[in-house]
Amino acid sequence: METTLAKLVLTLCGLIMLSTAAQAFIVNVDAHNEECFFENVEGGTKFGVTFEVIDGGFYDVDIKITGPDQHVMHESEKESSGKYTFVAPSKGVYTVCFNNERSSMTPKLIMFSIELGEPPQRAPGAPGQEEVGHTKLEDMILELSGTLTSVKHEQEYMHVRDKIHRSVNESTNSRVVLWSTFEALVLVLMTVGQVYYLKRFFEVKRVV
Repeated sequence: METTLAKLVLTLCGLIMLSTAAQAFIVNVDAHNEECFFENVEGGTKFGVTFEVIDGGFYDVDIKITGPDQHVMHESEKESSGKYTFVAPSKGVYTVCFNNERSSMTPKLIMFSIELGEPPQRAPGAPGQEEVGHTKLEDMILELSGTLTSVKHEQEYMHVRDKIHRSVNESTNSRVVLWSTFEALVLVLMTVGQVYYLKRFFEVKRVV
């Protein structure tokens, strides 16, 4: 009983450390190029891929996720962000590729994360009632760990989106200000030109 409780406490501490240490990665994908990442996953394990294009062109990229038998689990084009969750049907290496071959000259900056759940572990034989209760508690703790990690990553992506939108708004505002200044300058020059032209016109009339 004490050993089981100690194990649960260690598991809880582990999930807290895991949720704290979880972080996203940033990769730069050049034009006409593809970047792939590999993850070894146990069969029956839940894993997820989350990404966001944070800079470059129209903020879009092609993504492809394949299994160990080269089976395409997901494939989409011109995506700016996405979140995909799967259960690995078999043990092996799973591949996540970001493709920027459609871009002629603009590289894309991508923030992404690959989240892995705990592989299913069950002791051989029929567990007792107490063991079943602790197993359910462990499952709940692991589920809570996955939820905390997802929330943390979602906050990171929301922060990145806020930065992107703020940058776009500031850029748009700067262009509007510059265009308004240019229009005002043109209007002033046209006014001065018209006044000068009318003045010259009446002076010529007076001389005649």
